[in-house]
Amino acid sequence: MRALRSHWPEYLIEALGLGVFLMSACLFAVLLFHPTSPAHAALGSDLARRGVMGLAMGTTAITLVYSPWGRRSGAHFNPAVTLAFLRLGKVEVVDAAWYIAAQVLGAILGVALSWALLGERLAHASTRFVATRPGPAGPLAAFAAELAISLVLMSVVLRVSSSRRMRLTGVCAGLLVALYITVEAPISGMSMNPARSLGSAVFAGTLSSLWIYFLAPPLGMQLAAILAPASARRGCAKLDHPPDRPCIFCGQGLPPTTTRTSSALHPNAAEV
Repeated sequence: MRALRSHWPEYLIEALGLGVFLMSACLFAVLLFHPTSPAHAALGSDLARRGVMGLAMGTTAITLVYSPWGRRSGAHFNPAVTLAFLRLGKVEVVDAAWYIAAQVLGAILGVALSWALLGERLAHASTRFVATRPGPAGPLAAFAAELAISLVLMSVVLRVSSSRRMRLTGVCAGLLVALYITVEAPISGMSMNPARSLGSAVFAGTLSSLWIYFLAPPLGMQLAAILAPASARRGCAKLDHPPDRPCIFCGQGLPPTTTRTSSALHPNAAEV
């Protein structure tokens, strides 16, 4: 419980961040895909709608990463991301457990609040609580696609965050989210996030395919962590690591009694 008392702001931010991300997804799904929406009629094809959706969600992701919230918690907002950083020794087990619990809770509450605000438009077959479901190619293709896009995204995050361009990590992640929604979504629904898929499935009733989204994204990101070169293993478990924010991972800005002892310090920890 000591971790909860000391790190509850970070845990709360992880819940709020994923909740906001899902609320954004629900809002734009209704705006772009519900048949009564003017935007649906104005955009003449599903590809155009997915392109706008990708732009909206990529922008949402980037905004969250560089917001005061994201800079405080590290902007994981995804159990698969947290587990990858755990494998690399950049996150303590207790923090990882609380992060994942918060992410799951935030995802469920985000969809629930969106339903309360958007009503039956969110439950309509065209939007269906933004549930992630396999496309016409089937579950195996969806599994392979989820694994691949998760592997690529985490590989990019690890390489950029440990380089001189570390401040661009959130931008790179957001651009990949936008690209995946536009191009890959017809294959798997584009999740990369077990908590995000669970939050939608609870309300949509699409539980039978959850195994894909519980297994493939964590496996892809674990592979990225295993295959990461030594240079990409440096750094902290934050997508953006400003010098003026406390960090529960490398101990920056924390009292000596709460500084973690892991050697996975941010590259500039000694400087900031």
